[in-house]
This record gives sequence, structure tokens and C-alpha cells, in this order.
Amino acid sequence: MVLIILAATIILSLMAFQNHRFYELTLFRPYLIKHHNEWWRWISGGFIHQDYMHLFVNMLSFYFFAEPCLAFFNAISGNDNGILFLLFYVGAVVMSSMYSYHKHQNNYGYAALGASGAVAAVIFSYVLINPFGKIYLYGFLQLPAWLFGIIYLYYEYAMGKKQMDNIGHDAHFYGAVYGLVVPILLSPQTGLAFIMEFVNLFN
Repeated sequence: MVLIILAATIILSLMAFQNHRFYELTLFRPYLIKHHNEWWRWISGGFIHQDYMHLFVNMLSFYFFAEPCLAFFNAISGNDNGILFLLFYVGAVVMSSMYSYHKHQNNYGYAALGASGAVAAVIFSYVLINPFGKIYLYGFLQLPAWLFGIIYLYYEYAMGKKQMDNIGHDAHFYGAVYGLVVPILLSPQTGLAFIMEFVNLFN
């Protein structure tokens, strides 16, 4: 399933790079979703990217963290077909854009794209199930996953408030929150196990 998501994202992004009409048709545009019922944009916008670097960073991040998360969702579902993980991922594409939809639903000029929100959900599912796993910030600064999570959430929330660039910080933040909440809703013992990881430090 990991390779299917990777392949679908790469193929659709390459199509968007080469075909401007396809690019425009697949962008996440809240105004067109609300006023023209172009509902597919909820999902399609998460499978296209602005350029090769945008695509590479998102897919590399996804690849590094997806397998442990896939194994986790397979264990919950009791099978190894990856369907629950796929539903989780597509749900992350939608839910990470929900705030932006409500904020910009009447703004014709607003558009967004990229898998960053869904990738954040995958990363934070990893943080939940492996809080003391190692994550490399900027490729060289090694941090425990839980500390990376705190830094990431604070940074994305603060930058989303400032709105100083064109990066979808709101999607990153809400995607990360989704990645923490959904696994706990599906498997409450996962949240308990997360807490016990820290309790055991003092035993």
C-alpha cells in the first residue's frame, strides 16, 4: 500500500507538471468545492505538487515513516491488506485541509496543493506508536520523536498564525493532530501505551 500511494502521488504530480489544465482541475480550491460542488478537489489536491523538490521532500518523508504506520494499522484491522492505512491517509488529506476550507471557502483566489498534511499525519502516528524513536531534524539533528513532535506542533501553529509565507502551516498542524487522534480513537490502548512509555522512565 505504501508503494501504491507513492506511485499514485508521483504519477499524478508528474501529470500536473506537464498539463496545466489537469493542474488547475486538481488543485484544492475551497471556493469551487463550496460554490461549484467540485468535491474531488478535497482529495486530488493532496496528490499533486508544485514542483519536483516539493514532491521529493514529501514522498521521502512519507517513505521513511509509512511502513511502521502501515504495520500498526494492519494490526488494528487484523489483516495485512493496508486498507485501513489507505483510509487513514486519504482521511488525512481531507481533514488537514478542513481549517483552510472554512477559512477560504468564499475566497476565489485561494488554492493549495501537496501531500504535506497527510504526511504530517503519518509522521505523528509514528510519534504516537514510537515516541522514543529517532527523527533527524534537517537531516542531521537527532531528536526523540516526542520532542520533535512538540517542536513541530509549536512551529507550525506559530507560523500559521503569522502567515508570513506560502507554506500550508495550518494543513501541517491539523494533519499532525489528526495523526495523533485517529489512532487513539481506533485503538485507545495505544494512547495508554504512549503514556506508559514516559511513566516507565521513572520506574
